[in-house]
Amino acid sequence: MTSAARDAVPADRPLRIALLSYKGNPFCGGQGVYVRHLSRELARLGHDVEVLGGQPYPVLDEVETGGKLGFTEIASLDLYRQPDPFRTPRPREFRGPVDLLEVATMWTGGFPEPLTFSLRARRHLALHRGRYDVVHDNQTLGYGLLGLDRIGFPLVTTIHHPITVDRELDLAAAEGLRRQLSVRRWYGFTRMQRRVAQRLDSILTVSQSSGREITEHLGVRPDRVHVVPIGADVRLWSPDASVPVVPGRIVTTSSADVPLKGLIHLIDALAKVRTERDAHLVVVGRRREDGPVAEAIRRLGLEGAVEFRGGIDDDAFVDLVRSAEVACVPSLYEGFSLPAAEAMATGTPLVATTGGAIPEVSGPDGETCLAVPPGDPGALAAALGRLLDDPELRRRIGAAGRERVLARFTWERAAELTAERYREAIATGTGQRARAGNGWRYV
Repeated sequence: MTSAARDAVPADRPLRIALLSYKGNPFCGGQGVYVRHLSRELARLGHDVEVLGGQPYPVLDEVETGGKLGFTEIASLDLYRQPDPFRTPRPREFRGPVDLLEVATMWTGGFPEPLTFSLRARRHLALHRGRYDVVHDNQTLGYGLLGLDRIGFPLVTTIHHPITVDRELDLAAAEGLRRQLSVRRWYGFTRMQRRVAQRLDSILTVSQSSGREITEHLGVRPDRVHVVPIGADVRLWSPDASVPVVPGRIVTTSSADVPLKGLIHLIDALAKVRTERDAHLVVVGRRREDGPVAEAIRRLGLEGAVEFRGGIDDDAFVDLVRSAEVACVPSLYEGFSLPAAEAMATGTPLVATTGGAIPEVSGPDGETCLAVPPGDPGALAAALGRLLDDPELRRRIGAAGRERVLARFTWERAAELTAERYREAIATGTGQRARAGNGWRYV
């Protein structure tokens, strides 16, 4: 922490934090997981945390000791909800111009939520001046969050990784001009996120790899980017010898048809693995009946060897990973990789690619994981087969992986480092402007 932060912020003064997230589902995507665990650990440290979230709303944990943890709905039109995504709202649902902007963007093929959530969140914050000491944005990067210092709020923003990376991979996988134009339109919001990111004083990210991507893709000055690794909830993700290990079981967490996650390469690898031994794959996620993954399963005759499990609770999820002989992260790119950290925390041996920041989490090849190049089914198959055939290697890699997570990647440590960044933001940059513009000070 800088001397300015220490001088301006009493070290024993709990903070009042507004934590913003335009999506909060903790069972699908890293943003909801981040909000759930970070908010809990910040409250356990004694801070008061109010999560301002959009649909699907986050699930927050109870905090028995420490500060307060609350939730405020920042409701959208929820245009992508199941079972009727891309729905047309009824006239009585419209409440103002932001709703009209949201539906018009969706009708023209764009993704409106980062912009429209930021505008709604700004409106809420403007009505509650003085309630929060700092605002923490979880990768919304919408225009509505610019200039919060003028209404009294220092801003810290987490960028897990630039969404431009997803855009490039989706464009590479898009077949035909029409599909490519559709992808470009959907990711139109990334232009806004780039412009907003360049105007922010304090950006947090989860890995050195993501930090480099933020600088390169978003044009952010390196001195404004701070790495705060996240991790596993090691109280939940832990070994349990009472859970039986199922021979030949491989477990992965993946959105079935997102090219970034590399599931199709794991499906190809499974077919190769099964030519020499019994093996099956359990995918934590919902199955689609069409698309490249479904086609690959049918083409390779793997209908009975690949199982999808979606909507399971935390305990069932952890036990599923514990029951596997091998966990796998086949992603082409990750800004951090929570699935890697969580699997390692259970002591389940890991096969992981070297895409993006995954090696920062999974560690050295042959020590805490078996590492393979991204997008290489043959290398995946060889590593999976090696672990499936060698119980002693599984034991050694699994134990070393857990020790790595305990030493480096826990949510408690992430909350401590994040709180330090809050205090620096309050003492410098937007924090100084917020105090000057609003007459605000610590009491």
